[in-house]
Amino acid sequence: MPTMRIGPYAIVPNVMLAPMAGVTDKPFRLLCKQLGAGLAMSEMTTSDPRFWGTEKSLRRMDHVDEPAPIGVQIAGTVPAIMAEAARHNVDHGAQIIDINMGCPAKKVCNAWAGSALMRDEDLVARIIAAVVQAIDVPVTLKIRTGWDAGHRNAPTIARIAEDCGIAALAVHGRTRDQQYTGFAEYDTIAAIKSQLSIPVIANGDIDSPQRAAFVLRHTGADAVMVGRAAQGRPWIFREIAHHLATGDTLPPPSLQEIRDILLAHLHALHGFYGEAAGVRIARKHLGWYAKDRPENIPFRAVVYRAETAAMQIALTRHYFDALIAGTPLLQAA
Repeated sequence: MPTMRIGPYAIVPNVMLAPMAGVTDKPFRLLCKQLGAGLAMSEMTTSDPRFWGTEKSLRRMDHVDEPAPIGVQIAGTVPAIMAEAARHNVDHGAQIIDINMGCPAKKVCNAWAGSALMRDEDLVARIIAAVVQAIDVPVTLKIRTGWDAGHRNAPTIARIAEDCGIAALAVHGRTRDQQYTGFAEYDTIAAIKSQLSIPVIANGDIDSPQRAAFVLRHTGADAVMVGRAAQGRPWIFREIAHHLATGDTLPPPSLQEIRDILLAHLHALHGFYGEAAGVRIARKHLGWYAKDRPENIPFRAVVYRAETAAMQIALTRHYFDALIAGTPLLQAA
C-alpha cells in the first residue's frame, strides 16, 4: 500500500487515534504515538472564542514537545467562527485541522454541531470552505454515514468535502442515531472511497489487527482510525501496524511492560493536570486497562482507593509487582 499523506505529512503507519472527548488529551496522544499511532487527533475543541482562555481550552491547545504532525479537531456551526478557530489553533501549533461532523453526543447535536451538521449540506459546504480558505495547513473532516438509517448521505457530504478542498476524510461506519451500538457497516465507506481521489480513513469497530486488515481490504480505505479499542490498550497501534506490514501477530505485552506503560501514563497525567485532577482523570484510564481481564477486577478497587499521586503510583506498582511475582490477586489487592 502506498504511503498515506495528509497534505505534506506522511502518515506512517496508516493507523490513527480517533479524536475522543475526554480521552485523547496530550498524555494519551503522546502514549499512543510512542506505541505506534501514525497520527493522534486531539479531543474536540470548541470554536467559541469565549472559552479559549479557560484552563480546559488552554490545556487542549498545549502541543509543546508533541511530535508532528499535530492534529487538532474543532467543532462548531458558524462558518466565520470555525474559520477563526482554525486560525487560532494553527497559531498555537496545529499542523492539521479536523472538522467534527461525526460526534453523536446530544449536547453537541442539540447545538447543531457534530453529526447534526450532516442534515444541512449547504452549511457543511460553507463551513468547510471557510475553514479551508482561512488557513494554509491541511483540513480534514470526520463524518458518520448519515443522521439515521433513512438518511445515509455520507457519499454526498464526501463529494462536497472534496470539492471544497478537504485533504482527507474519516468516516465512522454508523449513523448518528446508532451512537456506538450495533455494528459498523463498511459498505458506505467503500462507496465513498470509490468516488473520491482524496485519502479516506475508515473508523468504527476496529478492535484488532485482523479487523483492521479486513476493513482496509473491504473498503479500499487508505488508513484505519481506532477509537474505543485504544482505551486501556494503547499498544493496539503497534499490533495493527505490525500485522499490516508483515501479516504476523505480535505477542501481547508482558505484565512488566503493562506495568511500566501504566506508571509512565500516571506520571504524565499527574504532571499535565496537577495532582488532584491528574489522580481523578487517571482513574478512568486505569479502569480501562483492567476492563478486558476479569482477574483484574481487584485492580479497580486498588486504584480507586488512591487519593494522592504517590498513593496511585505505589498501589499500581505494588499490584503489578505482585502479579509478576505470582502473588494471589486478592492478596495483591
